[in-house]
Amino acid sequence: MMTPSQTHQPTLSELTGLTPLSATTTCRDPQAAYSELRAKWGQIAPVELEPGINAWLVLGHPEICQIVRNERLFSRNPHYWRLYAEQVVSPDSGLGPMMFPRDNAYFSDGDKHRRLREPLDDGLASLDEHKMSRMIRAACTELIATFAPRGNADLVAEYAAVVPMLAVAGMFGLSTDLGHQLRQALIALFGSGADSQAGNQNLERILTNTIQARRANPSDDLATAFLRHPNLRNDFELQQSMVLMISAGYETTTTWIAQTLRLMLTDPRFAGRLRGGRLGIDEALDEVLWRDPPMSNMPARYALADCQVAGQPVRRGDALILGFAAANADSRVHTNDPWLEVGNRAHLAWSAGPHACPAQRQGRMITRIAVDTALHRLQDVVLSVPAEDITLLPSPWTRCPASLPVRFTRTGPIPHA
Repeated sequence: MMTPSQTHQPTLSELTGLTPLSATTTCRDPQAAYSELRAKWGQIAPVELEPGINAWLVLGHPEICQIVRNERLFSRNPHYWRLYAEQVVSPDSGLGPMMFPRDNAYFSDGDKHRRLREPLDDGLASLDEHKMSRMIRAACTELIATFAPRGNADLVAEYAAVVPMLAVAGMFGLSTDLGHQLRQALIALFGSGADSQAGNQNLERILTNTIQARRANPSDDLATAFLRHPNLRNDFELQQSMVLMISAGYETTTTWIAQTLRLMLTDPRFAGRLRGGRLGIDEALDEVLWRDPPMSNMPARYALADCQVAGQPVRRGDALILGFAAANADSRVHTNDPWLEVGNRAHLAWSAGPHACPAQRQGRMITRIAVDTALHRLQDVVLSVPAEDITLLPSPWTRCPASLPVRFTRTGPIPHA
């Protein structure tokens, strides 16, 4: 797959008229967009992150697997990104919160990555999953009780976007009010738009205050566990490790919940579950991981030397975006034959290699409880708009429905779970 680049070809920065990365996540049919890119460029295609800022989008499943497992050639450290190092990317760029360096495991390689990853693994392992499960189910039930008497709701704004916020805030011992503030900050951060930097600043301010509060008054939560972990050597590493855990946990789980509810309310194979059909929540969860993974496109790896990837000349310092949604549809690992797909867990929804998501169990727990509780509590629930009218939140990274307006049989106050 990778060989030293032999012949002169236009560099990534010299290419113009490229497809914006955000167009692949906000269009009606992303797989059609990926197919067009494949037809023109192959398994790795140049795309535009923002005007004048290009990157490679890796579309192939084997190509992504080889890249994420080769830290000697492809680094997670943005200091190796040529456009960042040469200050071509504006310091105020909306890409900053997702692609500029941070002192946490996400942006590290080798020994530093292992040092900063260990507090995340240890913290997640220390969670009482039974207690967490009860807390999430109670939170879901209480949320539904607020809109059940109306007979209608937006299952994104009033539910899918709130459940992960309450779960993540609870894990770190944050109040509901601070959880709502975190949510607004993270919406801006993942949008990678004009307000992205401000959202990041608000997020870091909340977490800095939390660190100071836990130092004065320790508690039984992840914030205190991080504070006590010997691998986190200063407040900045502590803060940025919290940023990683909270931002990744919130955004990806919101998208997974919203896309699973959308699927179960619109796809006849899954909608039948509400009437005793054979396909249920677990099948829907897996279908979303394949078709609309929580992170459609994951930033980024940076080439440490000139090489070729799937026939394209990747130069030292080029950024490579991992196209998980595109790779999951790669015919080399996934077919449309349900009989051949039984037990297939080769999707890249959680990435692979040293940086694979550490919170897969917790993410699935939160998502499954949220979806199950909504479908169980909301009687005769259906979308109140045509499925084709569902729009997506603007982001080059995720495909989260902007809203899921539904109607259902009105009910009185629902008792706590």
